[in-house]
Amino acid sequence: MADELEFIEEGLQRSQIDEFFSEELARAGYGGMDVAHTPMGTQIVLKAEKPGMVIGKGGKNIRKITTQLEERFDLDDPQIDVQEVEEPDLNAQIVADRLANALERGWYFRKAGHTTIDRIMDAGALGAEIVLSGKVTGNRGRVEKFNRGYIKHNGEPAEEIVDHGQGVAVMKLGTIGVNVKIIPPGAELPDDFEIDEDADIEDLIVEEEDLEGEGVEELLEGEPEESELGGPEGEAPGEDALTEADDDAAEEEILEEAVESEEGASSTSPPDSEESVEEALDELEEEVVDTDEFDEVDADIEEEADELLEEMEEADESESDDEEGEE
Repeated sequence: MADELEFIEEGLQRSQIDEFFSEELARAGYGGMDVAHTPMGTQIVLKAEKPGMVIGKGGKNIRKITTQLEERFDLDDPQIDVQEVEEPDLNAQIVADRLANALERGWYFRKAGHTTIDRIMDAGALGAEIVLSGKVTGNRGRVEKFNRGYIKHNGEPAEEIVDHGQGVAVMKLGTIGVNVKIIPPGAELPDDFEIDEDADIEDLIVEEEDLEGEGVEELLEGEPEESELGGPEGEAPGEDALTEADDDAAEEEILEEAVESEEGASSTSPPDSEESVEEALDELEEEVVDTDEFDEVDADIEEEADELLEEMEEADESESDDEEGEE
């Protein structure tokens, strides 16, 4: 079976079970139900104003309802749990049934509507709405609305927070539909806010230094240069690049030491600052290796290479002479 058909069947079965309970438990103050399918069976939670009437004497009524559920709706091992409604005036289904009964007993619709919605608000509800539709006073049908407080009509709060209840009043002229919506007390709505009058403003103010954070220049200083990474394409650095980097690092360290010594000398003995700088520069010249030594080393290497080439050429000539003598 496709998923869509399965959802449709579950919704149809749920509405049929709800209608069955509303007919069987009307006198007990039926307030809704929750159905959950588990591996152990079908768990049904009933909400009623008078749980004793649902259970019956010695559990007779509850056993009768269980057998009817198994036969009519083909439920696997239904387990019914009855819960009492703490505040009936905040249960939309119970309120809708009460209002429908009041209309059937001859109450004027306007008096019944205002009385019912006032009782809902007195119970602590945040908002309520009652809609009566049908032949209320004459042969022509119309719609009458009664509003109090704050109510949500669409979105997720309308589905999750608002409690819905429907009832039907059968009159001589026709039927009147009763639709009740209630927002219970303590509901957390997404557009709620609170004003703290005792709050200290200084604790809530954020300093500008905390908002600025690290600047762009500080972030760029932490990034490695292209020469350290071996070029823009991330190639491995050569020997020349490594030696140059080592020389630069050594020079920077020596310059830093010289600057530190200069600062120390300036704070203690200002006249000797120039002499200390000159001494530091002399030490730099002594530590840095002269380029003439590198030139001499390169010349020695070239001479050795030329000698090796000459020896290889002589060996080749002797081998060629021996081959000609053998022929």
